[in-house]
Amino acid sequence: MGQLDGQVAFITGGARGMGRSHAVTFAREGADVVLLDMCRSVDTVGYPLATPDDLAETAALVEKEGRRCLARQGDVRDFAQVDEAVLEAKSEFGRIDILIANAGVSAGAPVQVASPQEWQDVIATNLTGVFNSFRAVAPVMVSAGYGRIVGISSMMGRGPVGGMGAYTASKWGVIGLVKSSAQDLAGFGITVNAVAPGNIDTPMIRNDWLPRKVRPDLAEPTFDDAAKFLGLLHVQPVAVLPPEDVSAAILFLVGPGAGHVTGAVLDVSAGASARVTG
Repeated sequence: MGQLDGQVAFITGGARGMGRSHAVTFAREGADVVLLDMCRSVDTVGYPLATPDDLAETAALVEKEGRRCLARQGDVRDFAQVDEAVLEAKSEFGRIDILIANAGVSAGAPVQVASPQEWQDVIATNLTGVFNSFRAVAPVMVSAGYGRIVGISSMMGRGPVGGMGAYTASKWGVIGLVKSSAQDLAGFGITVNAVAPGNIDTPMIRNDWLPRKVRPDLAEPTFDDAAKFLGLLHVQPVAVLPPEDVSAAILFLVGPGAGHVTGAVLDVSAGASARVTG
């Protein structure tokens, strides 16, 4: 018997990285899974985003666990596309018990040189996309009188560094939206929480763009060069964490033992939260 037997989980940004980890974790615990991912890159984001092949691979991994999977391409920046996927999921499975608003991109620059278009793309994906996901799924959960919602923030939403204004603002915004939504939905049997990961070992971290961003002093920096800097953002002596660590935290928040946990932020950041209050 799994913790999520008979439930349906809707995951944005589910094609790879943390989204894939969450999908497989939930499937192992007995949930059917709905995946939504744009599956194309964005000009202002310096690394390649997921592809249709990535989405198909995650769906296959869910089905390998013996669970059903509905995988769709859609852009969380567009409410209509999210709502269409939610309606299809409701029609296919009859319910949505869990929402993980996971879709996100990493980009940013010092405010004095930051690109307005980059700002718009990051905020639209990381914050507006979370709102669109909450807004589309919440009525389904209200009607059912039950739901578990988790928005993915970041340690940058708890304690920022310079040069990442758009990303930091978006992730701080997720925490505010989570806390407000938790109050809106508390009377309907729905909990709303946030997870704030540190540096997670996914394609958002392992790419050619990040080493150049964090080590501009080097002509051809490698991931190992970047890892020396990334490790400084944590307290524990580790540069990156496995995505499964985040999935385990989310599983607690959506599982049977967290029915009275709402409006909270759960840090999975190798001790980075030790440097901030609250």
